[in-house]
Amino acid sequence: MDDVLRPLIVVGGSVVLTLLLGWATDLLLRKADERHPETPLWGLLRRGRIPYQLVLCAALLRGSYDQAELLQDHEAAVGRTLTLVLIGSAAWLAIRIAAAVVETTYTRYASTHRERDPARVRRVRTQVTLIRRVVSAIVGVVAVAAMLLTFPAMRAAGASLLASAGILGIVAGVAAQSTLGNMFAGLQIAFGDMVRIGDTVVVDGEWGTVEEITLTFLTVRTWDERRITMPVSYFTSQPFENWSRGTPQMTGTVFWHLDHSAPLDAMRDRLRDILRECPAWDGRAFNLTVTDSTPSTMEVRALVTAKDADDIWTVRVAVREEMIRWLAADHPYALPRVNTADAVPPPGRRDHRSADGVPAARRVHTHPRER
Repeated sequence: MDDVLRPLIVVGGSVVLTLLLGWATDLLLRKADERHPETPLWGLLRRGRIPYQLVLCAALLRGSYDQAELLQDHEAAVGRTLTLVLIGSAAWLAIRIAAAVVETTYTRYASTHRERDPARVRRVRTQVTLIRRVVSAIVGVVAVAAMLLTFPAMRAAGASLLASAGILGIVAGVAAQSTLGNMFAGLQIAFGDMVRIGDTVVVDGEWGTVEEITLTFLTVRTWDERRITMPVSYFTSQPFENWSRGTPQMTGTVFWHLDHSAPLDAMRDRLRDILRECPAWDGRAFNLTVTDSTPSTMEVRALVTAKDADDIWTVRVAVREEMIRWLAADHPYALPRVNTADAVPPPGRRDHRSADGVPAARRVHTHPRER
């Protein structure tokens, strides 16, 4: 009878105690989250309840398994398995706790500085994301190493592995040169403030927003919802445009090719009215000038401003469309057209006409063989 009750009490008691402690801890975290809605820490810590329960259960079973007297022929294998589960779940729990603390810190900082300095918030977000990935990688490597050291054969081989660590390090460095280069480039991007998550960049002629930065690659989401994935080393070795560097405010241009008789003063007034009706315009500045002239048209440029790259695009297309619609409706003569008038002879010369009445200035001369 004891052979049946003892394993049932040990194993069942460990599982029941784990469930009770997990439920009590989750209840306390839920009440703390309701009591302190200004911080997301307690809600984020609840995401670690599964690894937390695994740690409790594995620790309880590892400490009391000898008393169960169950599967005594495989006691060493069962004990090693419980140790591996304990190490893995502890690493999982540590990663969840670190992520909760880091995310809470960033949320508090962003809520305080988002309105005053959005560029700095994006930089902190990029750094926090990469730091969290580095911490997860370090914890994972330590956990795997601890698991391997639980095997006697691995402990015996540890001395020889450490003795050859220098040679292996050189070989691994040469073999993984590009990977290591990308990892160091990722850290350089994170703390060098070259590019941040949310920045508007132009890479290889593609305009988009930085969506994700890891230790090895960077993802840019284009305006047509495509994703361009590039190694982070590209951004440390190649030139690229960062429209969000410094302040996100931008100045955009709109060009028209119009007739020389276009009403410039009226266009300036109309530009002001269009911008006042455009919510994306930030009200900082606008201007309209003639920047070039050709024998048939002149180039008119409008300068407009907006708070970021997305709004400047909206302002530009709105100004271009509304101005063309207004010119076509109220000033059609200002639109470019082909000049088909007769050539005007210089002063003092007569306009000699041929027998068919066509002015000599408009006659097309052909080769004698073609007549």
